[in-house]
Formats: sequence, structure tokens, C-alpha cells
Amino acid sequence: MSDFQFPGLNLAIATPFDDAGRIDYARLEDNVERYLAAGVRSFLFSSGTGMHVYLSKEESEELIRRGARIVNGRAKVIAQTSALLVEDVVERTVRARDAGAEGVMVLPPFFEGPTDDQGILDFYSEVAKAGLPVIGYNVPQAVGVAVTPELLDKLSEIPGFCAVKDSGGDLAKQAALIRTGHFVMNGADPLVPYALYAGCDGLIWGGANFAPKTCVALVEAAAGHKWEEVRALWKILEPSMGLIWEGDYVQSVYAAADLVGYGAGAPRKPLRALAPEKLPAIRRSLETLMEREAI
Repeated sequence: MSDFQFPGLNLAIATPFDDAGRIDYARLEDNVERYLAAGVRSFLFSSGTGMHVYLSKEESEELIRRGARIVNGRAKVIAQTSALLVEDVVERTVRARDAGAEGVMVLPPFFEGPTDDQGILDFYSEVAKAGLPVIGYNVPQAVGVAVTPELLDKLSEIPGFCAVKDSGGDLAKQAALIRTGHFVMNGADPLVPYALYAGCDGLIWGGANFAPKTCVALVEAAAGHKWEEVRALWKILEPSMGLIWEGDYVQSVYAAADLVGYGAGAPRKPLRALAPEKLPAIRRSLETLMEREAI
């Protein structure tokens, strides 16, 4: 794990919006400072939780640029640079590199893109030429492309391809990726302690937006192989991490972050704020966690 560039917790930070739906950079700065104070040492800007697909290219680039400037070397910076056209991904990656990002996360080709292994290999080979470490993104339920152990073996031969983030939500399949010996990052919130025990190399964690202190503590305990402590912390986190994964993920993260005090406004249209009738369940799942995060 010591040789991996992005170990431990990498926060997929929620992009804050004002009442008019514009990116709220003042709130972004405030939240970044609070996450740093909570112990977060790596940020992913323009993530899925950060509503990458609902940001314009210009907004995403500005978000990454300002985010890196706010962090100012105090933590690592990763940027999502996914796009439909490989030329756009390369351009976004170059701009992220120039803005100060230390790595990029990129979806495989999606929306009727190639699904064969060679097409995916060609795609990531082009992206890697932009000169930043590339984290592939395995989320087959969303894009229709699965990164198998065999494909990961081939991807890892590409200079600059450093890891795959697995958000498939299937622990057995993630364990199979881990057994390849290549770097694997967990992106499925309900699997966190099990993925760490299985040997994943890092986490890209959206739910950490509303529980940074507790998430940092859990990751540190796992790094020290203090599994009883990990279990105790997970008992506090599990109700909310399981609930947000059941549906309306982004809306639930925004709602939970607001309840705990890390508000980012409402998600951008076409998403809406979490339905009022779902808020009581979110609030109940956070009861013990809110006490701990307030410490």
C-alpha cells in the first residue's frame, strides 16, 4: 500500500451550489477547510457525488482549478475528467494537470461506446498520454462496461494507468480484482470495512462528505490492523452508508451532509433535493454519527 499514490481516504467532495444553481465557491472553500481540519488528505473534484455529468466542461475545469488552489498542497488532488469523446478527456486531463491535479479518474467509454477489451485499452492508452496517473472507473451498472480481472491485467500494462476504482458493489468481484495484485480502490460505500480487510489499496468515498472525522478514524484504524476498532466505527457508519446506497445516492449525500453541518446546498437540476418524506430515515441513520462528528 505504501507504493500506491492515493492510499486511504480520497473524498469525492460534493460540489456546493447556491439557490440559483450556480457553483458556490465560498462554500466550497469553507467545506474544504473543514474537511482538512477533520483529517482528509485527498480530494476528488468533479466526482460523481460532485455531479460531474451536470457540470459544463468549463465549470468542471474551473472547479478543479479553484479546488486545487484552495487545497494549496495540503492534500492530494484528483480530478474526474470523463467525457464522451476521447479528445475531450485528453484535453480535460491536460487542463487538470496544469491546474495542479495529481491524478485523474476516468470512466470507460460510455453511451454506445466500445465494450470490447481492445477498445477500452485503446481509450485508456490515449488518456494516459496526457501525463497524469489514471484511475479507471468500474461502475458497470451505470455504463455497461465491466472491468474484469483479465481486463485489469491488460490495463495495468499501460504506462500511467495506476488503479481501478470499483463501484460495482459486489465484494466477491472486487476481491477478484484485488487478487490480481494491481491497485484497486473501493467506491461502494457499504463495502468499506470489508474491502479494506480484503486488501483494497484506497477508497474514493462519497459518504465521507457527511462523516469525515469518523471515516478518517476508520481508515486509520484499518491501516493499523485494529479490526475491533474498525468494527466499532462501522457500527456507527453502517446505518447511513447502507441507506444512501439504496437509491437517490447523490440526493441522500447532499441531504445528510446538510444535516451534519457540511451543507452543499441542493443538487443541481435535473436532480432535486431529497424528497421530504425520506428525510426522517436519513436523520435517524445519522443520530449517533452526528454526535461523534460534532466532537
